[in-house]
Amino acid sequence: MPLTKKPRKEPLYKLLDQMAQKSGLRHTIYLSNGDKYTGEWLNDKKHGKGTQVYKKNGALYDGEWKYGKRCGFGMFSLQQPVSKEYKKVYSGEWKNDKKDGYGTYFYSDSAYYEGEWSKDMRSGWGRMYYENGDVYEGEWLEDKHSGTGMLLLANGNRYEGSWKEGKKHGPGKFFFPSKGQLYEGVWAEGIAKCGTMVDSGREGAPDPTMYPIPKVHLEDVSAVLMEAQNCLKGRE
Repeated sequence: MPLTKKPRKEPLYKLLDQMAQKSGLRHTIYLSNGDKYTGEWLNDKKHGKGTQVYKKNGALYDGEWKYGKRCGFGMFSLQQPVSKEYKKVYSGEWKNDKKDGYGTYFYSDSAYYEGEWSKDMRSGWGRMYYENGDVYEGEWLEDKHSGTGMLLLANGNRYEGSWKEGKKHGPGKFFFPSKGQLYEGVWAEGIAKCGTMVDSGREGAPDPTMYPIPKVHLEDVSAVLMEAQNCLKGRE
């Protein structure tokens, strides 16, 4: 007669652990740190669509999750201290619990950024509206203007050109529409180093200069500018 072994019983703690594993849609779960989550789970991790309320600051995230982290599209809101209503702060894409992809972040009622993000920082293309009325549109890198971009000032003047670490750097143009003038040249760390100032749209400018800029003739304008630019490049 062949010998038969009795099936081995799993320890009680393993059975209880398996029963506690959360998968699928669940009602509100209160976490050990006081946060509460309502939504979908997979293998005991937030996965799918869900809403989490954070006890520490009263913030609310409503959107997509992946293996316990905010990932996909979601909205992050903060609770107002007086009205207790939630005010949207960020709406857009997430990756590994950080803003990543395209999204809009509201710094205040009048200041906000819409564009690309990488690891919680503005990186890529984006447009920033500042509280003082200025608007920047262009490339970003690690929360700073970097690459090619346009800064439109509240007074109507604007700069179009190159940026580096948040400062004008490289070739660019600065327009003065109210005066009907244009400066074109090269900047280094936010300071104009060499260039030319010419009249541009002076006839239709609302507040033109008293006299037009006199024409100065050089034998070779391009050569002079090239020499100045080469000097700047040699110092970098």
